[in-house]
Amino acid sequence: MIQGSGRCHYHPERTGLGICVECRRVICRECTTQFEGINRCASCLEKRLKSLQALAERREWTVGNVLLALIGASLLYGGVLLLARMAAEL
Repeated sequence: MIQGSGRCHYHPERTGLGICVECRRVICRECTTQFEGINRCASCLEKRLKSLQALAERREWTVGNVLLALIGASLLYGGVLLLARMAAEL
């Protein structure tokens, strides 16, 4: 966007330099932050970063996790059967 095409939403005394792709507000040079190759204002950038952190915190079940869970369940089941057999012999 060319200079002089509007005023910054956050700083009305400053000339707008670009538009935030999230909220579509005109922003000045100081308010423009480029993240992932896209201009965003500070509040939209903060929202974007929080959503990315939430995705990073989520844990996915992998093949290894499933195998470990199955092995653990099998060991637990085998232990219960062994205890039941020992109790029946007494």
